Amino acid sequence: MPAAHHASEQVIAIYKCLCDANRLRILNLLRTGSQCVCHIEQVLGIGAVRTSQQLAYLRRHAMVEVEIRGTWRMYALPATPSPQLSAHLACLQDCIFENSGFRDDLAQLKKIRRSHCGPQPI
Repeated sequence: MPAAHHASEQVIAIYKCLCDANRLRILNLLRTGSQCVCHIEQVLGIGAVRTSQQLAYLRRHAMVEVEIRGTWRMYALPATPSPQLSAHLACLQDCIFENSGFRDDLAQLKKIRRSHCGPQPI
């Protein structure tokens, strides 16, 4: 497969990941560091199954990584994201800054991390 074709497939996959509101919200939460599934689930309010499905989708497309700590699954943005992903995450950060819903998610996450189950983020 030519390199240009592979790069365009990566960009298409990134946009498919970014076209879902819950996946955008997850990426926003992960910008603050790794998070356990229960924290993400509580902020999103969509239930464990749907949260896990969204995280699995992002993981299949190399937009998140998972670390298993005992019984906990901690999700994080990739330690070394592709150049395409880095560019889109930077753009996403600018867009999120302008959106009160995303800021509200971060405020809720901060409260949950102080009082909820799970290991502390890395």
